[in-house]
Amino acid sequence: MSQPTFARLRGWGVALSLAGTLGLVHAQAASTPPDDPAPPATQQAAPAVGGVKSANIFEIAPDASSDPNYASQTNAQRKLVQPGNNAPMWRDVGKGVTGYSSLPVTQAPEAGNLIQPFVQYPGSRLTTAGEAWRQVRNDWLIPYGGALLFIVLLTLAIFYKTKGPLGGHLPDTGRKIERFTPFERAAHWSNAGAFIALAVSGIVMAFGKFFLLPVIGSTLFGWLTFALKNVHNFVGPLFAVSLLIIVITFIKDNIANAADFVWLSKAGGMLSDKEVPSHRFNAGEKGLFWWGVTIPGIVVVGSGLFLDKLLPGMLYLRGDMQIAHMLHLVCALVMMTLIMGHIYMGTVGVKGAYGAMKTGYVDEAWAKEHHELWYDDVKAGKIPAQRSKSGPAAPLQAPAKA
Repeated sequence: MSQPTFARLRGWGVALSLAGTLGLVHAQAASTPPDDPAPPATQQAAPAVGGVKSANIFEIAPDASSDPNYASQTNAQRKLVQPGNNAPMWRDVGKGVTGYSSLPVTQAPEAGNLIQPFVQYPGSRLTTAGEAWRQVRNDWLIPYGGALLFIVLLTLAIFYKTKGPLGGHLPDTGRKIERFTPFERAAHWSNAGAFIALAVSGIVMAFGKFFLLPVIGSTLFGWLTFALKNVHNFVGPLFAVSLLIIVITFIKDNIANAADFVWLSKAGGMLSDKEVPSHRFNAGEKGLFWWGVTIPGIVVVGSGLFLDKLLPGMLYLRGDMQIAHMLHLVCALVMMTLIMGHIYMGTVGVKGAYGAMKTGYVDEAWAKEHHELWYDDVKAGKIPAQRSKSGPAAPLQAPAKA
């Protein structure tokens, strides 16, 4: 079509449009008597004839649902009978159907999947994975985990009130035995410091909204949790390294032996006035080493590194992250409950225990009272009383000659 022809047609279209508009106005004016009162304000606010109207998709084809294949229609088929009804698409989304995405799998492995498929985690209903994880966390891990921590703390307080600190029945001799070398103490305090930072930050993030948020308010609580989240993420690798050093350093003295079964059969003598003889570490301390530090610690470290996306060559899928979070929280709660008992015994629960880790040395009387078999080995020369190059504050008794 030539330019002049197109211009003429466009001019005719404009003229016809104006004529139609003027004709409509004239017809409306002629149909209204001149002495009629003005329409009410409500009528004046009514939309003009020919404006955009909303439409109910079920009124477009009300009998479309009578088709026996209505429920199984694809989104393209539904569009033909009920335009705008995207129910098939959202039904597929709810089923966890993965669509197409141009993003690379290595960077966005679940870019085409909006809602996870149905699963049933322990403690949840059969529902979408995200909702199942939420149910496990909010209905089980948080309330029962918090109750467990409170019960352990209350139990230790009652035990201290009724039993008091253990030990102190033998007078000090003034002769010292080196219980922990400087390297062992450095490894212990590094791991302990990292664990406390992780425990405090984890408790605030998990339970803080129940006991801290009402006290300090949402603004300060938000800043605090944000800071503690970063502390948690950065201290985690330090805890992993120190945990490895702890396991390598103390594993040789935490292997079970016959004396440990005797100790367990008598509950370590905690309910009597005399402790059951043990080697350098008793069965309770060995149990803590394995079930309160090493095994749950490995799970906590592995899941934590996965949650921080620090493990190379991994596809960090949402379902895997949810499982890692649940394992991380469960094992962290196990560690905290058992180490609470360790902290109690190492501070106010046993007289002289804190000094052993602080200075590295214990009196011979303390060694004989709490770890008699270890004391006998030191006296017999099987274990050196002085294992590091630095000397103790008081002279050691010479080991007995064979």
